[in-house]
Amino acid sequence: MRRTKQDALQTREDLIDAAERVFSERGVSRTSLQEIAKAAGVTRGAVYWHFKDKADLFNAMMARTTLPMEDALKAIDVEQGRQPLVQLKAAMADALRRIALDPRTQRVFDIATLKVEYVDDLMGVRTRHLDVHTSCRRHIEAAFRRAEALGEPPGHAEARTMAVGYLGRINGLIHNWVLDPGQFDLLEAASRSVDAYLLGLSGQPATPGG
Repeated sequence: MRRTKQDALQTREDLIDAAERVFSERGVSRTSLQEIAKAAGVTRGAVYWHFKDKADLFNAMMARTTLPMEDALKAIDVEQGRQPLVQLKAAMADALRRIALDPRTQRVFDIATLKVEYVDDLMGVRTRHLDVHTSCRRHIEAAFRRAEALGEPPGHAEARTMAVGYLGRINGLIHNWVLDPGQFDLLEAASRSVDAYLLGLSGQPATPGG
């Protein structure tokens, strides 16, 4: 019987689900496409029908979880609000809330942070990671530039330098929290850390007002 488009989409989702489970259990480098196919209950050929290689499958798994977070940062550019740094903090808080409270997002970030090596057939994963990192940094940088234009004094450093520092704090908190989720409250720590960073730059935490 000819497969429908819906069947194909479901198979793709099943493969991503299976990859997520097996990557989490075995690590990405030690996982074969055959193991993922078996976990999904399909043939290896079905894997190659949907994904060109393991890196492509890994990136699809990441995109399914991280695209909403990326979209939240993009929305800041579109909305062009009066308090760009407050908007930025809110977007980051939403992303961190997903990591802290959603089991799937936790699992995916655990894989991406602790269980992947950028070697051999996974170099495409590194490329995707760099693309996402660069995109996030540019959106953050744009928020700092708009803050300056609106008269907010984020500091004397260049917007790019401030964006790198801001993103570095967030990434560091995520990495440390994923290592041991029980060691601190991710949302509270991020909020305090961001405010401390902005206070150090300008004497003004990112809190709503006037």
